[in-house]
Amino acid sequence: MNDASSNIVLLFSTRVIRLFAYGFISVVLALYLAATGLSPAGVGAVLSATLAGDIAVSLGVTVVADRVGRKKMLVSGAILMALSGLVFLATSDPLWITLAAIIGIVSPSGGEIGPFLSIEQAALSQLLADHRRTRIFGWYNLAGSFATAAGALAGGWLAQWLQALGWSGLDAYRHIMAGYAVCGLAMAVLFMFLNRNIEVSGTVAAEEGRSKAFMGLHRSRKVVLKLSSLFTLDAFAGGFVIQSMIAWWLHVRFGADEGLLGSLFFGANLLAGVSALLATRLAERIGLVRTMVYTHIPSNILLCLVPLMPHLWLAVAMLLLRAAISQMDVPARQSYTMAVVAPDERSAASGITTVARSVGAAASPLLAGLFMASPHLFAAPFFIAGGLKIVYDLLLYKAFGEQGEDSSGTG
Repeated sequence: MNDASSNIVLLFSTRVIRLFAYGFISVVLALYLAATGLSPAGVGAVLSATLAGDIAVSLGVTVVADRVGRKKMLVSGAILMALSGLVFLATSDPLWITLAAIIGIVSPSGGEIGPFLSIEQAALSQLLADHRRTRIFGWYNLAGSFATAAGALAGGWLAQWLQALGWSGLDAYRHIMAGYAVCGLAMAVLFMFLNRNIEVSGTVAAEEGRSKAFMGLHRSRKVVLKLSSLFTLDAFAGGFVIQSMIAWWLHVRFGADEGLLGSLFFGANLLAGVSALLATRLAERIGLVRTMVYTHIPSNILLCLVPLMPHLWLAVAMLLLRAAISQMDVPARQSYTMAVVAPDERSAASGITTVARSVGAAASPLLAGLFMASPHLFAAPFFIAGGLKIVYDLLLYKAFGEQGEDSSGTG
């Protein structure tokens, strides 16, 4: 195996471990916070603080990663992840939990969060020929979705099994967090084996560095800022229906237990992974921007239908149907971002757009918690999320639907 292939295998492996960890805690995270005595608004506030902390960590790491070293930043992030898991294991004090969530790259959604995705995408883009990028990103997302699915299944059923053995809910949830710390340590070890092929060439960095004027960006500032503003809206909408909040909503609305919730998100993430892979073929035919928009709008209509369902199985069916198409925009969005920036801007561009998504998502769980605290507004997060996401799709197509197709699925 050559150096490039070795790096790709390592990056896929760390992606799998990380997304397994995110899925593992996502089913029980909101339940765990509630078990510590937090109110619905308090749970939402902690989840919002988690996303807000991701903004600072991601921005601080990704804008310097191409200059300081991608490997160093990846290892540092994995260590923070491990430390946060240990804090969750050691205490149920809301203050310490909130602090750990802020700095520890904890994902309440079960999806990617923190600086890892941005740096790994930049590294993969450097290791791959342009015409292979979208397809490999599809497999990269498929691997992550399968890992999240397995983590959600394992976390949900483990919580139920431990409680069946006589453990309290709080103790069961706390010990599940120990697995998060182990995953962080495993990632740190694997990142140490990456070689210098993932780093930006010193010559390129020196030449382009003279013209950099804004957070690691130079010629691509305008397009990255425009994309970031749109991604902020999309993420703000998505923050109302993160996986932890959906799990909690189904638990309260229909009495769904942890095992069922774990199975649901296992299936949903499997479908999402397959859809991400199928998106690469669609992008090759109709272009990246059209793939993002044409698949995203139907998924958001299905999201709005979830709270209208009178039975649990119908709500689950809507969520699974949505999952089958909801992630088709992800590899297209990632590949498009990498296509429109210079090689030495990729970590910064991906980091800034990812941080923009974190900014957008930071306030939404708090608002969702406030809505869910009111019987009359209990279903509001689904309608708000679906409606705002459709607005995002229309704005994205208006801004990039024509000129953006030059950077099509193979580019």
